[in-house]
Amino acid sequence: MAGSGTAHLRDDQALLSVKDLVVEYPTSGGLVQAVSKVSFDVVRGETLGIVGESGCGKSTTGRSVLRLDRLTSGQITFKGESIERASEKEMRRLRREMQMIFQDPIASLNPRRRVEDIVVEGLAVAKRPEAERQQTSREVLSQVGLSGERFAHALPRALSGGQAQRVAIARALALRPDLLICDEPVSALDVSVQAQVLNLLEDLKAELNLTVIFISHDLGVVRTVSDRVMVMYLGKTCEFGEPESVYSQPAHPYTRALLDSVPQADPDNAFGGPALEGDVPSPLSPPSGCRFRTRCPKAQDRCAEEEPLMREVSPGQFVACHFPLVPVPVSLDQEA
Repeated sequence: MAGSGTAHLRDDQALLSVKDLVVEYPTSGGLVQAVSKVSFDVVRGETLGIVGESGCGKSTTGRSVLRLDRLTSGQITFKGESIERASEKEMRRLRREMQMIFQDPIASLNPRRRVEDIVVEGLAVAKRPEAERQQTSREVLSQVGLSGERFAHALPRALSGGQAQRVAIARALALRPDLLICDEPVSALDVSVQAQVLNLLEDLKAELNLTVIFISHDLGVVRTVSDRVMVMYLGKTCEFGEPESVYSQPAHPYTRALLDSVPQADPDNAFGGPALEGDVPSPLSPPSGCRFRTRCPKAQDRCAEEEPLMREVSPGQFVACHFPLVPVPVSLDQEA
């Protein structure tokens, strides 16, 4: 579950638990609030999709889980261990169980090293025996469809974008992680190659029992691969739930606007909500109350005065909105 005001899963249910994550960057103009009190749990074996416009904080959230970006405040727990309080030595150990695939496959690979060495860099850092590294290199390259000396001895510049991303996936898998964070892993690839890489990730997830955080701005891709979806806007969580609920009956006006922006093959079934107006506010000075209110067609005075808390609007579907598109169930306590 996600967001302030919602209960988390029990510690023995969640592989990863993030509570009230805040990430701020100091600049000459002040503090940039990249992520502001974001909370969510990831269950072992599931894929959590994080979606939103560029600059919404989704990539920063993923990087913070591995503490690649400095946390301002909040709690991150992985397999019962505290990430935010771990020493650098402890983080090196934990990162062997939490690997990341980056957006630009070529830029993420050392241009001077051969593929067979790149994929076992983590094992080399962990001082694993040479024989083990060679065996693992052959195994993971075969798993991603790059077997043979042609690929093993190649340098990154000799690879296509899709092949380079497969190498990046193999490098992540070499350490046999429990959690795989995919940050826009197919956005830099051609459409035909995107499908191949997505199918590969799905097959590897099932084969290796991986837990995945999949970060993307592509709503269609996120819907295809995710068990649950978290929608972010300007550093905040707007909506959280299963794809079927979030996509077929979005509760937050921002989620609806994102879906409205996706071209539809069948115009008779296209979403018909109003288009967004105005620009995304500056993270240096986000709006008071609800951060989406300056662009929201349903905004009222309360939206400027009070920040909405995450609440359940249907089983497993949560929204942070004072006036959600989906009616909020009334409990017996509320009726009383």
